[in-house]
Amino acid sequence: MNQTKSPVLTSLLLACAVSAGCASPGYRPANLTPPPVTCEFRGVWVATVDNIDWPSKKDLSTAEQKAELLAIIEGAARLKLNAIIFQVRPQCDAIYPSQLEPWSEFLTGQMGRAPQPAWDPLAFAIEESHRRGIELHAWFNPYRALHPAAKGPVSANHVSRTRPQLVRSYGKYLWLDPGEREVQDYSLAVVMDVVKRYDVDGIHFDDYFYPYKEKSGDQEISFPDDASWNRFGAGGKLSREDWRRENVNQFVERVGKSVHAAKPWVKFGISPFGIWRPGNPPQIKGYDAYEKLYADSRKWLRDGSVDYFAPQLYWGIESRDQSFPVLLNWWNEQNPKQRHIWPGLATSKLAESWKAEEIIRQIRLAEKQPVSAGNIQYSVKHILRSSELQSALARDAYADAALPPACPWLQGAPAKPQLKIIAGESSAKLNWQIAPGEKIFAWVVQLQRDGKWSTRILSGERQSFILDGALPEAIALTAVSRAGVASKPEVQKLSK
Repeated sequence: MNQTKSPVLTSLLLACAVSAGCASPGYRPANLTPPPVTCEFRGVWVATVDNIDWPSKKDLSTAEQKAELLAIIEGAARLKLNAIIFQVRPQCDAIYPSQLEPWSEFLTGQMGRAPQPAWDPLAFAIEESHRRGIELHAWFNPYRALHPAAKGPVSANHVSRTRPQLVRSYGKYLWLDPGEREVQDYSLAVVMDVVKRYDVDGIHFDDYFYPYKEKSGDQEISFPDDASWNRFGAGGKLSREDWRRENVNQFVERVGKSVHAAKPWVKFGISPFGIWRPGNPPQIKGYDAYEKLYADSRKWLRDGSVDYFAPQLYWGIESRDQSFPVLLNWWNEQNPKQRHIWPGLATSKLAESWKAEEIIRQIRLAEKQPVSAGNIQYSVKHILRSSELQSALARDAYADAALPPACPWLQGAPAKPQLKIIAGESSAKLNWQIAPGEKIFAWVVQLQRDGKWSTRILSGERQSFILDGALPEAIALTAVSRAGVASKPEVQKLSK
């Protein structure tokens, strides 16, 4: 067990309340109440499709791939981000070893070719993220089967070869047909394979459901789903548009229920297009995702099908037709189940005309939401390439660290930790144990000196911590569950 000083995962003012535990010489249980810890979801997307974020190109060695991925995770930790949304299925392929789908061309340069020397990028990303107190959410594209950025041949075990009856050609892409029940079963099996085999913190979908409309001149081309539509019975009581929406609704519901049945603490989140329908609220204009993508995203939020919702609000605060604050407020009004709303921010626009101050202002607006604070930035390369944004985050929005907000509907609070403190003249060792069956995401260690509290957030795998220097007046320890729910803290006070 590592007993050296914690690699500072965080440092902030905050706290808990407490009592009980295993007192040791020098410290005794105390009735103190430190201030509460900051909770804010600070997420970032890491896109693998077309090598947007990682790996930087297709022909890197295993060592180079690992180094790049580790640099991303370390960069996120340095900036006090606490969640990585890692794209693991860009086009019915895999950024991890899978018996269901081929290795991704975007990883090795050829679909179906395993990395050499062999390694598992998803397992690596999870381990290194958790070591730094960062959640890792696996990001899937449920229906996209082939992206035009893929230039190599399709492997023999790709769905377009093994189940061609499920795949439709549309524009320059291949898509799974959401109207086929077998497609639902297939994509759900892929998701659940990851849930069951990997220690992920969340499952994530973006805005791609039925594809964005292709055009011939000014005329929109209909998605080629005549076969599944006719098999359904040409609609029954549903119009073709409503039938398409219902196909997606059923799949979203199945995924959420299946994930939680397997691992109740794993979050399910969706990041849809930021406008549900134009005119909602009245001043809003733009793309109609309900009509064009058959994505009734407001329904998923209203009925609690998701644990968190990240509408892609990729517009400025001062915009009128697509106003960031107006849309954010509207989405919060559509949230009777009190799920988390963490808007997607267009950090990529820093490469165009936006200034870092726009992102900071949007983060501040997202901190004032009624349920919880949080956001997800697209994408990681745009954060790590912008010294202006990094400086602004460090001195302003993310100056102090934060825990991801809790999902108490997923999991109850863990048991109060049993803390043992062995104090010397100029140091103290903290030891604690995980209660049987508990799954801990983080430990919050709080120290009181001269009446002021400071906080360190340690990864859930830790079971000890060494303090050097003057002994604190009081020490508090809180366990945080995989769903972000905090235990009752234990506080012990120095007896002189």
